[in-house]
Amino acid sequence: MQIQVSKDYFYVYQALASETRIEIIELLAKASANISDLAQQLKISPAIVTRHVQKLEEAGIVKSVRTPGKSGLQKIVELAIDNIEIHFPKKIFKEYLLHLTDLKIGHYTDFQAKPTCGIASETELIGKPDDPKYFMDSKRVDTQLLWLSEGFVEYKIPNLLGPNQIPEMIEISMELASEFPLSNNVWPSDITFYLNGVKLGTYTVPGNFSDVRGRYTPSWWNDKFSQYGLLKTIRINKIDTGIDGEPLSSVTIDDIQLDQSPFLTLKIAVEEDSEKVGGLTLFGEHFGNHKQNIRVGIYYLEKETQTLKTL
Repeated sequence: MQIQVSKDYFYVYQALASETRIEIIELLAKASANISDLAQQLKISPAIVTRHVQKLEEAGIVKSVRTPGKSGLQKIVELAIDNIEIHFPKKIFKEYLLHLTDLKIGHYTDFQAKPTCGIASETELIGKPDDPKYFMDSKRVDTQLLWLSEGFVEYKIPNLLGPNQIPEMIEISMELASEFPLSNNVWPSDITFYLNGVKLGTYTVPGNFSDVRGRYTPSWWNDKFSQYGLLKTIRINKIDTGIDGEPLSSVTIDDIQLDQSPFLTLKIAVEEDSEKVGGLTLFGEHFGNHKQNIRVGIYYLEKETQTLKTL
């Protein structure tokens, strides 16, 4: 589960703001249990346990299923998720100016896709699943979800830097997951990123997630299929390249050579010689948990501004 520092997710923070509910989560991490078992282990009444479980259910942290017991159906409680990732508001570098490109998932200029693979718009599948030729269907520009088991997608991005603009940092953010038939929350995949032919590095995405429905995933999409990904942000600066603040490689913005091309070429690949070939899923603004496409930002300073800073 991914949440943000926002009032929209206050119910999740409330559910976790209780020692008793934390104890319930710890117990359920070892084994599912009914209300009576939990009450006995916690040494509190079943009625109080029920209220705590309801809070956790409302937050999507646990779920209840009914199974046959000695006296009819009994309510068994189990964990619904295995992690919660909190995204803080992005730091804005106000001293920098910004060229921002919103890159739609279907606007790739080259690709290679091995089944399982496919594309879907906000309203329907585009072509037939597991047939790569439909990646060139005329409706592909409407793609909001793209998946492949092995291969790559490549995008061209306009280089909007003017002659007096000095690039300081490139920021690329996208929502992604691995790819598994139906879904598998624990299915790691090595995703490798290239910019202008320079290898930025490889990130291992941990799974293909369907434990809960994606916040923006359309209602027609099957519950058992991939629902959301992880929002990842790559930053290339004057020192190195990182992903979500963790080092990814020693590549710097100078290695990208922005002054030599009117375009940037972004390649996102699952390579056959990787250690974990677990596929790739990309989410657009109408699928998943984040209302965005692929965002590419170039932070820069005007030459005059840079001169003043040096002085």
